[in-house]
Amino acid sequence: MVETLKPETTEQAVEAIVWATGEETPVEIVGTGTKRGFGRPMGDGNRTIAHALDLSGLTGITLYEPEELVLSAWAGTPLAEIEAAVAAEGQMLAFEPPQLARLYGGEGGTLGGMIACNLAGPRRVKAGAARDHILGIEAVTGRGDLVKSGGRVVKNVTGYDLSKLLTGSFGTLAALTQITIKVLPAAETEETILVAGVDDATAIDIMSAALNSSNEVSGAAHLPGGRAANPRPVTAVRVEGFVPSVAARADALRALVGARGSVSTLDRAASQAFWASVRDVESMAAATGSGDAPLWRLSVTPNKAAEIVSAISATIPGTALYDWGGGLIWFQLASDSGGDTDGAGHAAIRSVLAGHGGGHATLVRAPEDVRRTVDVFEPQPAPLAALSARVKESFDPRHILNPGRMYSGV
Repeated sequence: MVETLKPETTEQAVEAIVWATGEETPVEIVGTGTKRGFGRPMGDGNRTIAHALDLSGLTGITLYEPEELVLSAWAGTPLAEIEAAVAAEGQMLAFEPPQLARLYGGEGGTLGGMIACNLAGPRRVKAGAARDHILGIEAVTGRGDLVKSGGRVVKNVTGYDLSKLLTGSFGTLAALTQITIKVLPAAETEETILVAGVDDATAIDIMSAALNSSNEVSGAAHLPGGRAANPRPVTAVRVEGFVPSVAARADALRALVGARGSVSTLDRAASQAFWASVRDVESMAAATGSGDAPLWRLSVTPNKAAEIVSAISATIPGTALYDWGGGLIWFQLASDSGGDTDGAGHAAIRSVLAGHGGGHATLVRAPEDVRRTVDVFEPQPAPLAALSARVKESFDPRHILNPGRMYSGV
């Protein structure tokens, strides 16, 4: 049975990790637990996880200055609370963090979980990733040391930028306690131009043309057909901003893509609902009642995306959703291939990527026994793996924080 430690202050978090370090007992860093299925099942050698460090007690916004576009909050603060606070001031989290709870079950997610996983949604093509919006961070390392990095302005880093290092480390280096991020003004309006019925290769051409135009596209995605919500494939591009600007750019995009297929437009409300669905990968989340259908997240060269999906599909039946103009592929194995013999098709998928210019393949969802036996994250070249091991030793020499969450032995 796992014993849960739930600090309510930074000092209590430090005490908990100091105790775990002294006892050399590994702990799972957890908030609301909505991303427990993201990554390898934890464990390091013969040591089992007997304790969880629950950071959901570290909650609340500690600083919000809308005029300065800066917000600080405890790591356990629900994302919904933060998004509601900034929306009330006409602002937003520009990197559009996805709510992966819909993939794994549960409700909501926390600021710390989003930063620990470096999550970003469709607007990444314009606004960047989560780590690009971090101003400062406070965390407790596996040594039991309280570290702080950055501050409340953008140009505040001298020496090592620990905020960027800890973002995307999945709790393997330190337990995040407080985070400062920049927010941006929300768009006055938005429109989404839809092109229905085109194949994947044509969709990539449409998205590339839109993103390379002067129309400042903030989202470009292609959804497969065959579902009740979208029986035909649909390609979508989004523009945001002031009303006259959006109207002009939307007209320009309709003229640009109009010859490719049947064109329609989503107004602001419908556009927001559409991109929330893309952001949260809802079509994949709802594709199986069990929630165990293997789902891959592939980061690739955009103009090779359609070729990559075609090559994978020739070996492994599945469904693909393209985001980031083709730079991000969500590939879900068909239900009748979910238990394929090489563990969710990881060898075939990585072989295809290697033959098409490279890329990164992450197994976002799969049964625990599969995630325990295959590389969930892209295998690292030997020099990079050695560097990762040295970084882990520096931050967590006893290997007590989320051991094995990303790579075995790290």
